[in-house]
Amino acid sequence: MGEVQTLTRADLCDAVHEEVGLSRQECASLVERTLDLIVESLERGETVKLSGFGVFQVRDKRARMGRNPKTGEPATINSRRVISFRASQIMKSRVHGAVNGT
Repeated sequence: MGEVQTLTRADLCDAVHEEVGLSRQECASLVERTLDLIVESLERGETVKLSGFGVFQVRDKRARMGRNPKTGEPATINSRRVISFRASQIMKSRVHGAVNGT
């Protein structure tokens, strides 16, 4: 495996600009608004399903007992909300194919 690449918001904006032909500013606004809508939905506890991509869900985790990794002492882990992502079968197949060179 080579160097790890990171896709940024700017990269997304550039890709939309090249594909759709809108101005760079319009593309940046479009990408930002799309991401904002996803975050706002998650803040409300809604599930975000992007067909062919995957599902983002907010889950409530209960408080539980854990351990301090430095001392090994028991410690309470507070309840919290977490975001989980489950990739679609289409995405899993594409990523698996890309890794295996098919």
